[in-house]
Amino acid sequence: MSTFGKLTAIVLIAGTAGWVGLTAGEKGFTVASLSGMATVQLAALMGNDAAAMPGIDAPQAEPTGPIIYWRHPDGLPEWSATEAATADGRAYLAVRASEDLSLDPAAELAPVAEAERSILYYRNPMGLPDTSPVPKKDSMGMDYIAVYEGGDSDDGSVTVSPGKLQRTGVRTSEAVLAPLAASLRAPGIVMLDERKISVISLRADAFIETVADVSTGSIIAEGAPLVTLYSPEIAAALAQFVSDVRSEGRQREGARQRLKNLGVPGEVIDRIAAEGLTAVSIPIMAPRTGVVLERMAVEGMMSEAGETLFRIADTSTVWVIAEVPESALMDIVPGAEVRVSFQGLSGAPMIGRIDTIYPELDMMTRTGKLRIELPNPDGRLRANMFADVEIMLGRTPVVQVPEGAVIDTGDRQVVILDLGDGRFRPKPVTVGRRGGGMIEIVSGVAAGDIVVSTATFLIDAESNLNAALAALSAPEADQ
Repeated sequence: MSTFGKLTAIVLIAGTAGWVGLTAGEKGFTVASLSGMATVQLAALMGNDAAAMPGIDAPQAEPTGPIIYWRHPDGLPEWSATEAATADGRAYLAVRASEDLSLDPAAELAPVAEAERSILYYRNPMGLPDTSPVPKKDSMGMDYIAVYEGGDSDDGSVTVSPGKLQRTGVRTSEAVLAPLAASLRAPGIVMLDERKISVISLRADAFIETVADVSTGSIIAEGAPLVTLYSPEIAAALAQFVSDVRSEGRQREGARQRLKNLGVPGEVIDRIAAEGLTAVSIPIMAPRTGVVLERMAVEGMMSEAGETLFRIADTSTVWVIAEVPESALMDIVPGAEVRVSFQGLSGAPMIGRIDTIYPELDMMTRTGKLRIELPNPDGRLRANMFADVEIMLGRTPVVQVPEGAVIDTGDRQVVILDLGDGRFRPKPVTVGRRGGGMIEIVSGVAAGDIVVSTATFLIDAESNLNAALAALSAPEADQ
Protein backbone atom coordinates (compact mmCIF):
# COMPACT_ATOMS: atom_id res chain seq x y z
CA MET A 1 0.00 0.00 0.00
CA SER A 2 1.26 3.43 -0.86
CA THR A 3 2.07 6.05 1.69
CA PHE A 4 -1.06 8.03 0.76
CA GLY A 5 -3.22 4.95 1.20
CA LYS A 6 -1.76 4.24 4.63
CA LEU A 7 -2.38 7.84 5.70
CA THR A 8 -5.97 7.69 4.47
CA ALA A 9 -6.59 4.41 6.39
CA ILE A 10 -5.20 5.89 9.61
CA VAL A 11 -7.46 8.95 9.33
CA LEU A 12 -10.54 6.77 8.74
CA ILE A 13 -9.73 4.47 11.67
CA ALA A 14 -9.12 7.39 14.03
CA GLY A 15 -12.34 9.12 13.00
CA THR A 16 -14.34 5.94 13.37
CA ALA A 17 -12.86 5.24 16.83
CA GLY A 18 -13.67 8.76 17.97
CA TRP A 19 -17.25 8.51 16.73
CA VAL A 20 -17.69 5.11 18.39
CA GLY A 21 -16.29 6.40 21.71
CA LEU A 22 -18.59 9.44 21.66
CA THR A 23 -21.61 7.30 20.87
CA ALA A 24 -20.70 4.78 23.58
CA GLY A 25 -20.37 7.54 26.17
CA GLU A 26 -23.75 9.00 25.23
CA LYS A 27 -25.46 5.61 25.44
CA GLY A 28 -23.82 4.68 28.76
CA PHE A 29 -21.62 1.86 27.40
CA THR A 30 -18.67 0.91 29.56
CA VAL A 31 -15.38 -0.72 28.67
CA ALA A 32 -16.63 -4.04 30.00
CA SER A 33 -19.81 -3.93 27.86
CA LEU A 34 -17.90 -2.96 24.71
CA SER A 35 -15.48 -5.78 25.36
CA GLY A 36 -18.37 -8.20 25.67
CA MET A 37 -19.92 -6.98 22.42
CA ALA A 38 -16.60 -7.34 20.66
CA THR A 39 -16.24 -10.87 21.97
CA VAL A 40 -19.69 -11.79 20.65
CA GLN A 41 -18.89 -10.41 17.20
CA LEU A 42 -15.52 -12.19 17.16
CA ALA A 43 -17.20 -15.45 18.13
CA ALA A 44 -19.73 -15.01 15.30
CA LEU A 45 -16.95 -14.43 12.75
CA MET A 46 -15.03 -17.48 13.99
CA GLY A 47 -18.13 -19.67 14.02
CA ASN A 48 -17.88 -20.42 17.77
CA ASP A 49 -20.60 -20.35 20.41
CA ALA A 50 -20.48 -17.01 22.21
CA ALA A 51 -21.73 -18.61 25.45
CA ALA A 52 -18.63 -20.77 25.47
CA MET A 53 -16.32 -17.78 25.26
CA PRO A 54 -14.73 -16.86 28.59
CA GLY A 55 -16.35 -13.93 30.35
CA ILE A 56 -19.68 -14.10 28.45
CA ASP A 57 -22.69 -13.99 30.80
CA ALA A 58 -20.30 -14.43 33.72
CA PRO A 59 -21.40 -12.67 36.88
CA GLN A 60 -19.78 -9.25 37.15
CA ALA A 61 -17.44 -8.83 40.09
CA GLU A 62 -18.32 -6.26 42.72
CA PRO A 63 -16.50 -2.98 41.89
CA THR A 64 -13.48 -2.47 44.13
CA GLY A 65 -10.88 0.18 44.78
CA PRO A 66 -11.11 3.88 45.50
CA ILE A 67 -13.59 6.17 43.74
CA ILE A 68 -11.91 7.76 40.67
CA TYR A 69 -14.69 10.10 39.52
CA TRP A 70 -18.47 10.43 39.27
CA ARG A 71 -20.40 10.02 35.98
CA HIS A 72 -23.83 11.09 34.75
CA PRO A 73 -26.56 8.55 35.73
CA ASP A 74 -27.94 8.51 32.15
CA GLY A 75 -24.55 7.75 30.57
CA LEU A 76 -24.12 11.20 29.12
CA PRO A 77 -20.52 12.35 28.55
CA GLU A 78 -20.54 14.35 31.75
CA TRP A 79 -18.16 13.65 34.62
CA SER A 80 -17.25 15.24 37.95
CA ALA A 81 -14.23 14.95 40.25
CA THR A 82 -16.50 15.39 43.29
CA GLU A 83 -19.99 14.29 44.21
CA ALA A 84 -22.56 16.09 42.06
CA ALA A 85 -26.20 15.92 41.01
CA THR A 86 -28.17 16.44 37.80
CA ALA A 87 -30.47 19.36 37.19
CA ASP A 88 -33.44 17.27 38.31
CA GLY A 89 -31.71 16.31 41.57
CA ARG A 90 -30.38 12.83 40.77
CA ALA A 91 -26.95 11.94 42.14
CA TYR A 92 -24.03 11.11 39.87
CA LEU A 93 -22.81 7.49 39.97
CA ALA A 94 -19.43 6.67 41.53
CA VAL A 95 -16.84 4.96 39.30
CA ARG A 96 -14.28 2.88 41.20
CA ALA A 97 -10.77 1.91 40.18
CA SER A 98 -11.76 -1.55 38.92
CA GLU A 99 -14.32 0.00 36.53
CA ASP A 100 -12.00 2.59 35.05
CA LEU A 101 -9.91 2.00 31.96
CA SER A 102 -6.20 2.14 32.76
CA LEU A 103 -3.48 2.49 30.11
CA ASP A 104 -0.80 1.35 32.58
CA PRO A 105 -0.26 -2.42 32.21
CA ALA A 106 1.16 -2.64 35.73
CA ALA A 107 -2.06 -1.16 37.19
CA GLU A 108 -4.34 -3.74 35.65
CA LEU A 109 -6.17 -5.74 38.27
CA ALA A 110 -5.26 -9.37 38.03
CA PRO A 111 -8.02 -11.82 38.89
CA VAL A 112 -7.46 -13.41 42.27
CA ALA A 113 -8.45 -17.00 42.50
CA GLU A 114 -10.08 -17.94 45.78
CA ALA A 115 -7.91 -20.41 47.60
CA GLU A 116 -9.63 -23.64 48.26
CA ARG A 117 -10.01 -24.48 51.91
CA SER A 118 -9.80 -28.06 53.05
CA ILE A 119 -12.87 -29.54 54.76
CA LEU A 120 -12.12 -30.89 58.22
CA TYR A 121 -15.43 -32.69 58.83
CA TYR A 122 -19.20 -32.30 58.58
CA ARG A 123 -21.34 -31.36 61.59
CA ASN A 124 -24.96 -31.93 62.46
CA PRO A 125 -27.20 -29.14 61.05
CA MET A 126 -29.33 -29.08 64.23
CA GLY A 127 -26.35 -28.43 66.51
CA LEU A 128 -26.16 -31.92 67.98
CA PRO A 129 -22.68 -33.19 69.01
CA ASP A 130 -22.48 -35.47 65.96
CA THR A 131 -19.86 -35.18 63.22
CA SER A 132 -18.97 -37.15 60.12
CA PRO A 133 -15.80 -37.32 58.01
CA VAL A 134 -17.89 -37.60 54.80
CA PRO A 135 -21.03 -35.82 53.57
CA LYS A 136 -24.27 -37.29 54.94
CA LYS A 137 -27.83 -36.45 55.88
CA ASP A 138 -29.56 -36.54 59.24
CA SER A 139 -32.78 -38.34 60.09
CA MET A 140 -34.81 -35.42 58.66
CA GLY A 141 -32.98 -35.43 55.35
CA MET A 142 -30.96 -32.28 56.05
CA ASP A 143 -27.40 -32.13 54.76
CA TYR A 144 -24.59 -32.00 57.27
CA ILE A 145 -22.72 -28.67 57.27
CA ALA A 146 -19.10 -28.61 56.14
CA VAL A 147 -16.55 -27.26 58.63
CA TYR A 148 -13.53 -25.77 56.89
CA GLU A 149 -10.00 -25.48 58.12
CA GLY A 150 -9.65 -22.40 60.32
CA GLY A 151 -13.40 -22.20 60.94
CA ASP A 152 -13.55 -24.00 64.29
CA SER A 153 -11.03 -25.08 66.88
CA ASP A 154 -10.83 -27.62 69.67
CA ASP A 155 -11.63 -25.02 72.35
CA GLY A 156 -15.04 -24.29 70.82
CA SER A 157 -13.97 -21.00 69.24
CA VAL A 158 -15.16 -20.04 65.78
CA THR A 159 -14.09 -17.53 63.16
CA VAL A 160 -16.56 -15.13 61.57
CA SER A 161 -15.66 -13.04 58.54
CA PRO A 162 -15.47 -9.25 58.96
CA GLY A 163 -18.19 -8.80 56.37
CA LYS A 164 -20.66 -10.89 58.32
CA LEU A 165 -19.74 -9.09 61.54
CA GLN A 166 -20.46 -5.74 59.92
CA ARG A 167 -23.74 -6.84 58.37
CA THR A 168 -25.05 -8.37 61.58
CA GLY A 169 -24.20 -5.30 63.69
CA VAL A 170 -22.06 -7.13 66.23
CA ARG A 171 -20.79 -4.88 69.01
CA THR A 172 -18.41 -5.69 71.84
CA SER A 173 -17.91 -4.31 75.34
CA GLU A 174 -15.22 -4.62 77.96
CA ALA A 175 -15.91 -6.30 81.29
CA VAL A 176 -15.29 -3.64 83.94
CA LEU A 177 -14.63 -3.72 87.68
CA ALA A 178 -16.87 -1.09 89.25
CA PRO A 179 -19.69 -0.73 91.80
CA LEU A 180 -22.94 -2.10 90.43
CA ALA A 181 -25.77 0.44 90.42
CA ALA A 182 -28.20 -2.15 91.77
CA SER A 183 -31.29 -1.56 93.85
CA LEU A 184 -34.10 -3.66 95.24
CA ARG A 185 -37.72 -2.58 95.49
CA ALA A 186 -39.87 -3.87 98.30
CA PRO A 187 -43.33 -3.07 99.66
CA GLY A 188 -43.58 -1.41 103.04
CA ILE A 189 -46.10 -0.16 105.55
CA VAL A 190 -45.97 2.75 108.00
CA MET A 191 -46.14 1.88 111.68
CA LEU A 192 -45.96 3.93 114.87
CA ASP A 193 -42.76 3.97 116.87
CA GLU A 194 -43.60 1.47 119.59
CA ARG A 195 -41.15 3.23 121.93
CA LYS A 196 -43.35 6.35 121.90
CA ILE A 197 -46.76 4.90 122.73
CA SER A 198 -48.24 5.41 126.21
CA VAL A 199 -51.17 3.62 127.85
CA ILE A 200 -53.01 5.44 130.67
CA SER A 201 -54.59 3.07 133.20
CA LEU A 202 -55.29 3.00 136.97
CA ARG A 203 -53.60 0.92 139.64
CA ALA A 204 -56.62 0.85 141.90
CA ASP A 205 -60.35 0.68 141.47
CA ALA A 206 -61.75 4.18 140.94
CA PHE A 207 -64.72 6.19 139.77
CA ILE A 208 -64.20 8.56 136.85
CA GLU A 209 -65.58 11.98 137.78
CA THR A 210 -64.52 14.16 134.80
CA VAL A 211 -62.85 13.56 131.42
CA ALA A 212 -60.92 16.15 129.39
CA ASP A 213 -62.45 17.44 126.16
CA VAL A 214 -60.39 15.15 123.91
CA SER A 215 -61.30 12.33 121.58
CA THR A 216 -59.60 9.88 119.25
CA GLY A 217 -57.29 11.82 116.91
CA SER A 218 -56.94 14.85 119.21
CA ILE A 219 -53.49 16.24 119.88
CA ILE A 220 -52.69 16.68 123.56
CA ALA A 221 -49.71 18.27 125.26
CA GLU A 222 -47.56 16.65 127.91
CA GLY A 223 -48.88 17.37 131.45
CA ALA A 224 -52.40 18.25 130.30
CA PRO A 225 -55.15 16.75 132.58
CA LEU A 226 -56.98 13.74 131.16
CA VAL A 227 -59.36 12.63 133.94
CA THR A 228 -60.17 13.26 137.59
CA LEU A 229 -61.15 10.29 139.71
CA TYR A 230 -62.12 9.17 143.16
CA SER A 231 -60.68 5.98 144.62
CA PRO A 232 -61.39 4.81 148.18
CA GLU A 233 -57.96 3.09 148.33
CA ILE A 234 -56.14 6.22 147.13
CA ALA A 235 -58.20 8.42 149.51
CA ALA A 236 -57.16 6.23 152.49
CA ALA A 237 -53.50 6.44 151.46
CA LEU A 238 -53.78 10.24 151.14
CA ALA A 239 -55.29 10.55 154.62
CA GLN A 240 -52.45 8.51 156.09
CA PHE A 241 -49.88 10.63 154.24
CA VAL A 242 -51.45 13.94 155.49
CA SER A 243 -51.48 12.59 159.06
CA ASP A 244 -47.79 11.66 158.81
CA VAL A 245 -46.97 15.09 157.38
CA ARG A 246 -48.74 16.89 160.20
CA SER A 247 -47.18 14.79 162.92
CA GLU A 248 -43.84 14.61 161.10
CA GLY A 249 -43.87 10.89 161.78
CA ARG A 250 -41.25 8.45 160.62
CA GLN A 251 -43.67 6.78 158.26
CA ARG A 252 -44.02 9.88 156.11
CA GLU A 253 -41.73 8.53 153.36
CA GLY A 254 -43.52 5.20 153.42
CA ALA A 255 -46.88 6.90 152.86
CA ARG A 256 -45.45 8.92 149.98
CA GLN A 257 -44.12 5.76 148.29
CA ARG A 258 -47.52 4.09 148.69
CA LEU A 259 -49.18 6.96 146.85
CA LYS A 260 -46.64 6.68 144.02
CA ASN A 261 -47.34 2.99 143.78
CA LEU A 262 -51.05 3.73 143.38
CA GLY A 263 -50.32 6.06 140.46
CA VAL A 264 -50.85 9.42 142.14
CA PRO A 265 -48.79 12.07 140.26
CA GLY A 266 -45.77 13.47 142.09
CA GLU A 267 -47.01 17.04 141.60
CA VAL A 268 -50.21 16.16 143.49
CA ILE A 269 -48.26 14.55 146.32
CA ASP A 270 -46.00 17.61 146.69
CA ARG A 271 -48.98 19.99 146.70
CA ILE A 272 -50.75 17.98 149.42
CA ALA A 273 -47.57 17.89 151.47
CA ALA A 274 -47.17 21.66 151.19
CA GLU A 275 -50.80 22.49 151.98
CA GLY A 276 -51.30 19.77 154.59
CA LEU A 277 -54.79 19.15 153.25
CA THR A 278 -56.06 15.95 151.71
CA ALA A 279 -57.90 15.83 148.36
CA VAL A 280 -60.88 13.82 147.36
CA SER A 281 -60.48 13.95 143.57
CA ILE A 282 -57.13 13.06 142.01
CA PRO A 283 -56.19 14.33 138.48
CA ILE A 284 -54.33 12.12 135.96
CA MET A 285 -52.10 13.95 133.42
CA ALA A 286 -50.89 13.09 129.94
CA PRO A 287 -47.39 11.53 130.13
CA ARG A 288 -46.28 12.80 126.66
CA THR A 289 -47.25 15.07 123.79
CA GLY A 290 -48.97 13.15 121.05
CA VAL A 291 -52.14 12.01 119.34
CA VAL A 292 -54.94 10.28 121.19
CA LEU A 293 -55.20 6.86 119.59
CA GLU A 294 -57.91 5.47 121.83
CA ARG A 295 -60.26 6.89 124.50
CA MET A 296 -62.07 4.47 126.76
CA ALA A 297 -62.75 6.81 129.71
CA VAL A 298 -66.35 7.94 130.23
CA GLU A 299 -67.59 10.26 132.95
CA GLY A 300 -69.20 8.41 135.87
CA MET A 301 -67.81 4.98 134.93
CA MET A 302 -66.24 2.61 137.39
CA SER A 303 -62.73 1.69 136.26
CA GLU A 304 -61.05 -1.39 137.62
CA ALA A 305 -57.34 -1.55 138.28
CA GLY A 306 -55.42 -2.14 135.05
CA GLU A 307 -58.22 -1.09 132.72
CA THR A 308 -57.08 1.16 129.83
CA LEU A 309 -58.45 4.69 129.80
CA PHE A 310 -56.35 6.30 127.01
CA ARG A 311 -53.68 5.39 124.43
CA ILE A 312 -51.45 8.26 123.30
CA ALA A 313 -48.68 8.10 120.65
CA ASP A 314 -45.93 10.53 119.70
CA THR A 315 -45.96 10.65 115.87
CA SER A 316 -42.95 12.94 115.37
CA THR A 317 -41.10 9.88 114.06
CA VAL A 318 -42.55 6.76 112.45
CA TRP A 319 -41.31 3.39 111.26
CA VAL A 320 -41.55 1.90 107.78
CA ILE A 321 -41.50 -1.90 107.83
CA ALA A 322 -40.40 -3.34 104.47
CA GLU A 323 -40.55 -6.99 103.47
CA VAL A 324 -37.82 -8.35 101.18
CA PRO A 325 -37.38 -11.87 99.72
CA GLU A 326 -35.24 -14.33 101.59
CA SER A 327 -32.79 -14.55 98.67
CA ALA A 328 -32.01 -10.81 98.89
CA LEU A 329 -31.39 -10.56 102.62
CA MET A 330 -27.70 -11.45 102.35
CA ASP A 331 -27.08 -8.40 100.13
CA ILE A 332 -28.60 -5.96 102.64
CA VAL A 333 -26.76 -4.51 105.62
CA PRO A 334 -27.90 -2.16 108.39
CA GLY A 335 -27.24 1.46 107.52
CA ALA A 336 -27.86 0.98 103.79
CA GLU A 337 -29.48 3.96 102.12
CA VAL A 338 -33.13 3.68 101.07
CA ARG A 339 -35.60 5.84 99.16
CA VAL A 340 -39.19 5.69 100.39
CA SER A 341 -42.11 6.98 98.36
CA PHE A 342 -45.81 6.96 99.21
CA GLN A 343 -48.74 6.58 96.85
CA GLY A 344 -50.78 9.16 98.70
CA LEU A 345 -48.05 11.80 98.84
CA SER A 346 -46.53 13.79 96.02
CA GLY A 347 -43.00 15.07 95.83
CA ALA A 348 -39.55 13.54 95.94
CA PRO A 349 -38.98 10.27 97.83
CA MET A 350 -37.83 10.50 101.42
CA ILE A 351 -34.26 9.40 102.12
CA GLY A 352 -33.57 7.14 105.08
CA ARG A 353 -31.39 4.29 106.26
CA ILE A 354 -32.08 0.77 107.42
CA ASP A 355 -32.19 0.85 111.19
CA THR A 356 -32.80 -2.83 112.00
CA ILE A 357 -33.03 -6.15 110.16
CA TYR A 358 -35.44 -8.38 112.03
CA PRO A 359 -33.95 -11.74 113.08
CA GLU A 360 -36.69 -14.02 111.73
CA LEU A 361 -38.54 -14.78 108.50
CA ASP A 362 -42.22 -15.10 107.82
CA MET A 363 -42.97 -18.82 107.47
CA MET A 364 -45.73 -18.26 104.91
CA THR A 365 -44.24 -15.62 102.62
CA ARG A 366 -40.54 -16.43 103.17
CA THR A 367 -39.71 -12.76 103.55
CA GLY A 368 -37.65 -10.84 106.06
CA LYS A 369 -38.54 -7.49 107.61
CA LEU A 370 -36.50 -4.32 107.62
CA ARG A 371 -37.16 -1.25 109.76
CA ILE A 372 -36.57 2.29 108.53
CA GLU A 373 -37.08 5.26 110.86
CA LEU A 374 -38.37 8.43 109.19
CA PRO A 375 -39.05 11.90 110.64
CA ASN A 376 -42.68 13.01 110.59
CA PRO A 377 -42.80 16.52 112.03
CA ASP A 378 -45.87 17.59 110.06
CA GLY A 379 -47.79 14.38 110.72
CA ARG A 380 -48.31 13.57 107.01
CA LEU A 381 -47.21 9.97 107.49
CA ARG A 382 -49.99 7.99 109.09
CA ALA A 383 -50.04 4.50 110.47
CA ASN A 384 -50.80 1.70 107.97
CA MET A 385 -49.96 3.79 104.89
CA PHE A 386 -48.44 1.80 102.03
CA ALA A 387 -44.87 2.64 100.99
CA ASP A 388 -42.61 1.76 98.09
CA VAL A 389 -39.09 1.17 99.40
CA GLU A 390 -36.06 1.22 97.07
CA ILE A 391 -33.04 -0.27 98.80
CA MET A 392 -29.59 0.66 97.45
CA LEU A 393 -27.48 -2.48 97.55
CA GLY A 394 -23.77 -2.72 98.38
CA ARG A 395 -21.27 -0.46 96.60
CA THR A 396 -18.44 -3.02 96.48
CA PRO A 397 -16.74 -3.09 93.03
CA VAL A 398 -17.67 -6.20 91.02
CA VAL A 399 -16.94 -7.48 87.51
CA GLN A 400 -19.88 -6.55 85.31
CA VAL A 401 -20.94 -6.70 81.66
CA PRO A 402 -24.02 -5.42 79.78
CA GLU A 403 -27.13 -7.55 80.32
CA GLY A 404 -27.36 -8.22 76.58
CA ALA A 405 -23.99 -9.98 76.68
CA VAL A 406 -25.33 -12.91 78.72
CA ILE A 407 -27.11 -15.76 76.93
CA ASP A 408 -29.34 -17.79 79.25
CA THR A 409 -29.63 -21.36 77.93
CA GLY A 410 -31.96 -22.42 80.72
CA ASP A 411 -29.52 -24.44 82.82
CA ARG A 412 -26.50 -22.16 82.48
CA GLN A 413 -25.47 -18.66 81.48
CA VAL A 414 -22.93 -18.02 78.73
CA VAL A 415 -21.07 -15.03 77.29
CA ILE A 416 -19.21 -14.90 73.98
CA LEU A 417 -15.60 -13.82 74.32
CA ASP A 418 -14.02 -11.81 71.50
CA LEU A 419 -10.57 -13.33 70.94
CA GLY A 420 -9.65 -10.89 68.17
CA ASP A 421 -9.23 -11.34 64.41
CA GLY A 422 -12.86 -12.39 64.08
CA ARG A 423 -12.53 -15.34 66.51
CA PHE A 424 -15.14 -15.92 69.23
CA ARG A 425 -15.47 -18.48 71.97
CA PRO A 426 -18.44 -19.22 74.31
CA LYS A 427 -17.65 -19.06 78.01
CA PRO A 428 -19.93 -20.32 80.81
CA VAL A 429 -20.31 -17.80 83.64
CA THR A 430 -21.99 -17.44 86.99
CA VAL A 431 -24.10 -14.29 87.27
CA GLY A 432 -25.18 -12.26 90.27
CA ARG A 433 -27.14 -9.07 90.72
CA ARG A 434 -28.51 -6.82 87.98
CA GLY A 435 -28.85 -3.08 87.88
CA GLY A 436 -28.49 -0.12 85.57
CA GLY A 437 -28.45 -2.30 82.46
CA MET A 438 -25.46 -4.26 83.78
CA ILE A 439 -25.16 -7.73 85.29
CA GLU A 440 -22.60 -8.96 87.80
CA ILE A 441 -20.29 -11.79 86.73
CA VAL A 442 -19.33 -13.84 89.78
CA SER A 443 -17.02 -16.21 87.88
CA GLY A 444 -16.00 -16.99 84.31
CA VAL A 445 -14.98 -13.52 83.09
CA ALA A 446 -12.29 -11.20 84.41
CA ALA A 447 -12.08 -7.44 84.22
CA GLY A 448 -10.67 -6.39 80.85
CA ASP A 449 -12.10 -9.30 78.84
CA ILE A 450 -13.92 -8.31 75.65
CA VAL A 451 -17.41 -9.81 75.26
CA VAL A 452 -20.06 -9.55 72.56
CA SER A 453 -22.77 -7.22 73.85
CA THR A 454 -25.20 -7.02 70.91
CA ALA A 455 -26.33 -9.46 68.21
CA THR A 456 -25.18 -12.39 70.34
CA PHE A 457 -27.90 -14.57 68.84
CA LEU A 458 -26.44 -13.98 65.37
CA ILE A 459 -23.03 -15.15 66.55
CA ASP A 460 -24.85 -18.10 68.09
CA ALA A 461 -26.36 -19.00 64.73
CA GLU A 462 -23.13 -18.40 62.82
CA SER A 463 -20.93 -20.46 65.11
CA ASN A 464 -23.51 -23.06 66.11
CA LEU A 465 -23.05 -22.19 69.75
CA ASN A 466 -25.25 -25.03 70.95
CA ALA A 467 -22.85 -27.57 69.47
CA ALA A 468 -19.89 -25.81 71.05
CA LEU A 469 -21.61 -25.83 74.46
CA ALA A 470 -22.45 -29.50 74.11
CA ALA A 471 -18.82 -30.22 73.25
CA LEU A 472 -17.74 -28.52 76.46
CA SER A 473 -19.88 -30.73 78.65
CA ALA A 474 -20.30 -33.99 76.68
CA PRO A 475 -17.74 -36.38 75.15
CA GLU A 476 -17.29 -36.32 71.37
CA ALA A 477 -19.54 -38.64 69.43
CA ASP A 478 -17.98 -41.46 67.55
CA GLN A 479 -17.18 -40.48 64.03
